[in-house]
Formats: sequence, C-alpha cells, structure tokens
Amino acid sequence: MFWILNFIFSYLASLFFCVIFDAPKRLYYSAGFVGACGWMVYALFYHGFELHTIYASFFGSLVLGLLSHVMARYKKEPVIIFMVPGIIPLVPGGLAYDATKNLILLNFSKAINTMLEVTLIAGAIALGLLFADQISKLVVSGFVRTRKKI
Repeated sequence: MFWILNFIFSYLASLFFCVIFDAPKRLYYSAGFVGACGWMVYALFYHGFELHTIYASFFGSLVLGLLSHVMARYKKEPVIIFMVPGIIPLVPGGLAYDATKNLILLNFSKAINTMLEVTLIAGAIALGLLFADQISKLVVSGFVRTRKKI
C-alpha cells in the first residue's frame, strides 16, 4: 500500500504542477508519469535500499532526467516540459523550511546542518539531471554516428 500511495501522490503532484506551469494539456499524464517514476526510484533507494536521501535524490533525478529525454523524443516536445514538473516531488522543501525556521529561532547549529543537507540534496538533484542530459546526448550522438556509417 505504501508504494501505491507514493506513486499516486507523486503522480498527482507532478500533474498539478503541469497545470500550474501551463503545460499543454495532452502532456499532463505523461509528465505526471515521469515525475512519479522519479519519485518511486527515490523511494526505492531511500526506503528499500536504505541509502541516504542525498544519494536517493541523485538516482531519482537521474531516472527522471532519462525518462524526460525519452518522453520528449517520443512526444516530440521539449525536455523541460517533463523535467520541471517531475522535479517537484524531489525538491527538499520541508527541510528548507526547517532550516529557515531554525535560523529565525537562533538555533544556528541545527540551521547550518539542515542548510548543508538541503544544499547537498539540491546539488544531487542538479547533478542527476546533468548526468541524464549527458547520457542522452551520448546515446543520441551514438545513434547518429551509427546511421551515418550505414
């Protein structure tokens, strides 16, 4: 039941952010699916393999980026339409709120630790998307070289 609810709620979060970002209506369901898959990989690594949230965020965003590129090629749309709503479930908003709250309450030791964790998670998400972009470029350029030889 845990996995089904995670999939449903992450799908809905990505889908509703498609609505907020005014994506084309025909892409709502596929962008929601991409976001849900990224979150499910995060949940698998975090809860299933018990990795730290930084590593789980990296692998979740890597899969999200790869699926965004695949879906963009399949639907013939820009990658960003799938990537931005899909990132939303992975963003550490609650931790950023806690860091800001601790900073305002003058709990500097907790605030610094939490801010560092938020920064590392955000960096892991960015790095995962960067790696996904580079992997997709390598695959596409490999296909182009293979086709030119034939």
